[in-house]
This record gives sequence, structure tokens and C-alpha cells, in this order.
Amino acid sequence: MKNIFKFFLSSIAAIAIFFSSAQADSIRIGTEGAYPPWNAKDESGKLIGFEVELANWLCIYMEADCTLVEQDWDGMIPGLIMRKYDAIMAGMSITDERMKTINFSQGYADEVASLAVMKGSSLEGMDTPKAINLSTGGGDVKKALKTLTAALAGKTIGVQTATIHQNFLESGDVGSVKVRTYKTQDEVNLDLAAGRIDAALAAAVAFTDYAEKSGKAVVLVGPTFSGGAFGNGVGVGIRKDDTDLLKRFNKAINTARKTGKISELAIKWFGFDASM
Repeated sequence: MKNIFKFFLSSIAAIAIFFSSAQADSIRIGTEGAYPPWNAKDESGKLIGFEVELANWLCIYMEADCTLVEQDWDGMIPGLIMRKYDAIMAGMSITDERMKTINFSQGYADEVASLAVMKGSSLEGMDTPKAINLSTGGGDVKKALKTLTAALAGKTIGVQTATIHQNFLESGDVGSVKVRTYKTQDEVNLDLAAGRIDAALAAAVAFTDYAEKSGKAVVLVGPTFSGGAFGNGVGVGIRKDDTDLLKRFNKAINTARKTGKISELAIKWFGFDASM
């Protein structure tokens, strides 16, 4: 009887260790599901997009059991801090401001921003460089910002709230513009198409994806933006104290890059290789 009791206790301990290990290897990833083609939902409500598929592959490389958790964008970082999920994959750019609160993995994709207007807008044909990196400064950047300041004066520009795009427009780099914020990028797109705003600012692929799927005559204008307020690529957001999880994601991203998986998924969803 004593041996049976010992076996029972050892079995319970083994089960406890198993479930503890399984729980430790379970990762919840927060995403918005409303920022195509980065992350979105299909007609049935299933999460789809570049980051949804990439998250799946990163979890395979980490040998982890992962669950995607939907979260409105403006509560994305608070949700991470409150442990609603363990990581963020939601088209979130790596910025110095955000790194005061959370950590980021290495970047897995570039996210250049662009202004968009409806075809026929007076903002079409602005004479600016094709691309500017705010981190480098220089004559091209100054010239572009000066041109944009003059062109956007008195215009109403739509952006998703709590984004790098809102921060840039409110920084004063392009003068004092009228900024209208929206809860989701889809709301931005709809008001742009309806003529309720003069222009919008977001990831360039967010506009090209919308134009392709909706058939609306949305066109990109001015330069594409990167660096500075726009950050240094998109990465996985992780709590400051989760250093082991950060290492696991970085290792998995390295594997995804070396095997060409990030490039493959980027071309599938963006139409070009946006891997870093």
C-alpha cells in the first residue's frame, strides 16, 4: 500500500510538471485583426494576414503552443502590460517612445508610410523625393518637409489614433495640419473614399490593399516615410521583464529570415519583399 501511495504521489508530481511545462510553453499573441494586409479577418471572421501566418511559423520554430488574441489598437500596449497576452504582432513599429514602456524583438518587416488621396486631388503631383528617411536629415528631407508643409496647409488629414502617423502629423514637421483620428484604419479608408477628409497617412500597403480590394481610386502622393517618428521597422512587442521570451522570438525570426519564410509571406501579402 505504501509503494502504491508513493507511485500515486510521483504520478501526480509528473502530471503537475507536465502541465506546468505545457503552460510555460503556451504563448498568447495580441493582434488587431483590422490592419490589412498585416492582420485582418476574412468574411467568416477568421484572422488572416502577413503577421497571422508569420506568427504561426514563429511558433513552430519556437515549438510553442500559441493563441492569437484580438485587441483594439488603442489598447494594444496596455493589454500587454496587463498580461492579457504575452507578445504583440500588430504592424507595430519599433520606436524610441514605445521602447520606454516595452521591449521589441529585432524587426521582421519594413513599414514605410505614405500619404494617400483620391484620384483628382489637388495634392497629386507634389514635387518631392520618392522616399525620405527622417533619421538621416539632409537637404532632401528638409525640402520634402517644406513642400509638404505648404501643400497640407488647411487640409484635413485622417489617421488611426495612437499611431506613429498621428505622432508625425502632430510633431510640427509639416506645419500645423488638421488631424482627424479614427479607431481603425478601415474607418480612415472609408472617410477618405467618401471625401470627408482631404488625405490620409498610414502604411503605404494599407492603402494599396484597400484600393485593390475596394476598386476605389486611391493614390499615393508625396514621398514614402521611414525613420525618426516612423521607427525602425516592425517587430514583436514584449514586456520588459520577459527577457527569455524576447530571446526565443529573436531566434525564431532569425530562422524565418534565413529560410526565406519572411520574404515568402511578404511577397504573398504585400506583393513585394518587405523583410528586413
